[in-house]
Amino acid sequence: MTEQLVRHYFVDEAGDSPLFDRRGKVIVGTPGCSRFFMLGLLEVPDPERMKAALGELRSRLLSDAYFKDVPSMQREARKTAMAFHAKDDLPEVRREVFALLKNSPGLRFFAVVTDKMRVLEYVRQRNIRNSSYRYHPNEVYDYLVRRLFRDRLHKADACNICFAKRGKADRTEALLRAVERARERFYEKWGIVSETAVQIVVGKPAQYAGLQAVDYFMWALQRLYARGGDRYFVYLWDAVKLIHHIDDTRRYKYGEYYNKNNPLTAGIVEERKKPGI
Repeated sequence: MTEQLVRHYFVDEAGDSPLFDRRGKVIVGTPGCSRFFMLGLLEVPDPERMKAALGELRSRLLSDAYFKDVPSMQREARKTAMAFHAKDDLPEVRREVFALLKNSPGLRFFAVVTDKMRVLEYVRQRNIRNSSYRYHPNEVYDYLVRRLFRDRLHKADACNICFAKRGKADRTEALLRAVERARERFYEKWGIVSETAVQIVVGKPAQYAGLQAVDYFMWALQRLYARGGDRYFVYLWDAVKLIHHIDDTRRYKYGEYYNKNNPLTAGIVEERKKPGI
């Protein structure tokens, strides 16, 4: 009997999806609201091995006297002591996690990026056609899920997909619909039927080491877009397979694909931020 090929995907976001404040004022690109929103997928060939590796690293760091009185390393803080999270972790901790990820074989990272100014244009045009339409931040998230998985569901016998939990609502069914729609769009485009069995779970980083790993990739990508710093993203570049900026239509109407042959750099990101682009 042929052994089944099972892929394990861990999905997280970076940036935020709101466009307006409570009064309806546009807040895209203002302090506290990102210009870009992105969704990333990290394929982890052996989730149990990743769990063991991150667990061993955390135990070693927690037992290091250098971190003894660091607030984020205390269990009651429910931060680094519970799970690695790039935003909360000390620079010294980040360095260790980045090194572990860089040296973890088989990791494959994919991401989809949207410019929220383009999303705003879409929302305004839709409001003209339908005055009762109201934008909800879940819309852009679910749309990016469909774009991210459109070409990812036909290359294995089974896919286990773990989404990072966002908010209090249970959106497992909505995510499953988005993934299934991605499968449909793939068939519409290529005429290929995907029979891959898909299982979806939604969890927290403390539950799934793969979510801690993808968080670091997303933090590095977000830092590149938000601050123009590519140091961390370049460090992980060997594991980056594809970044699809769907609104970077300067050359192609379907957006720009960044990969080994077309690297994503800080200069390109800064060019994207110029008015009128």
